[in-house]
Amino acid sequence: MARSKSSGRWLKEHFDDVYVQRSRQDGYRSRASYKLLEINEKGQFIKPGMTVIDLGSAPGGWSQVAAKLVGDHGRVIASDILPMDAIAGVDFIQGDFTEQEVFDQIMELLDAQLADLVISDMAPNMSGMSAVDQPKAMYLVELALDMALQTLRPGGAFIAKVFQGEGFDAYLRSVRDSFRKVSTRKPSSSRSRSREVYLVAEDYNGQSGS
Repeated sequence: MARSKSSGRWLKEHFDDVYVQRSRQDGYRSRASYKLLEINEKGQFIKPGMTVIDLGSAPGGWSQVAAKLVGDHGRVIASDILPMDAIAGVDFIQGDFTEQEVFDQIMELLDAQLADLVISDMAPNMSGMSAVDQPKAMYLVELALDMALQTLRPGGAFIAKVFQGEGFDAYLRSVRDSFRKVSTRKPSSSRSRSREVYLVAEDYNGQSGS
């Protein structure tokens, strides 16, 4: 079956993409790794010895970055509905983290500790129709926030991809209810036409805000 012109353009753009090329050279699983690296560069959110939870982790680009930065004395707990190949220093749980069984497995790995940081680069499969995609995207990031509020230590941080559009302002307010400092970032590796931004929420106040 012949490819459409638009999919042909996307493929060309993808393979010409400097971050796609760099990810191959640097051994990262996806160009998304550079988004987390750039966000972390400005704030040093991921430090040696930390416990990090990576939600929607497959194929593993963010887990790779986190594992490298927390080092041998830190740990990364990753979860995704999709399978993910093993990464040194990462405990991976396949399944839906909103389901009790998967949530219990994450809590078991935490072993009565609390996480220092929860990260989420989750996005739904995009249809290209904003009226369909935006509610799905907001639902995922609301689930990520809920997980963060259940697993973070007071003073912990949360980094998540959010799509600007309907529901964004209300979501931002709910994050500000629970974190003392909240900012938005648009990494240079994020495609300019994309509505994605990254919320960086610091200093969890230990309250769910609900």
